[in-house]
Amino acid sequence: MFQVLPAAVRHFSDYGWLKTYWLFSFSDYYDPQNVQFGSLRVFNDDVVLPGEGFPMHPHREMEIVTIVLDGEISHEDSLGNKSVIRAHDVQRMSAGTGIMHSEFNRAAAPVHFYQVWITPGQRRLKPSYDQKTLEPSAWKNRLATLASGADKGGILIHSDTTIYRSFLDENAKLSHSAHSGRGTFLYMMTGALKVAGHVLRTGDQLRTDDEGDLSILATAPSEFILIDVPL
Repeated sequence: MFQVLPAAVRHFSDYGWLKTYWLFSFSDYYDPQNVQFGSLRVFNDDVVLPGEGFPMHPHREMEIVTIVLDGEISHEDSLGNKSVIRAHDVQRMSAGTGIMHSEFNRAAAPVHFYQVWITPGQRRLKPSYDQKTLEPSAWKNRLATLASGADKGGILIHSDTTIYRSFLDENAKLSHSAHSGRGTFLYMMTGALKVAGHVLRTGDQLRTDDEGDLSILATAPSEFILIDVPL
């Protein structure tokens, strides 16, 4: 299976204070053919206006990774954690047996972030929290690990899943090796890529369970998220 989903198929919701693209079934959007991709359950592309946010609400049995692109968002949870997540930060919250948290934009500018939910490798984990800052040089013309169940330099998640980020200069290329029983998900942040002969542009997605090396060529300066998941 090799599937390219154009930006236009994303589910868009505009709540005034929140503008969001949902790449999988979420909240009041339900598509039985688009519930998850392997361990990847949610990928939301959110912009929240200043002074707005999500009040305290519960989660269970999920690894929740927040990647801030622009601006900052304040986090509080029932474990007593209080933090500000800024551009280039990656946050991981393991909901496990249950956690409450809130997210608010207390800054003067909108915040743009991705929130990714991954099903954990085991249930009934103790809830936990972690946060890490990565400099953009880490993902310049390479795949940089943002979060992983393995020790790959990113933040630790409790799943055999790895989330990468990359910025490629025009004509730069790289490859990703996919193995049996695993899938590759790619979300275009900006630019244009040619992936295994297919063209992807801003907002497009790629989902594939094909094995072997996946060739990625930037036909313009491009940035993207790539997630390697168990199927």
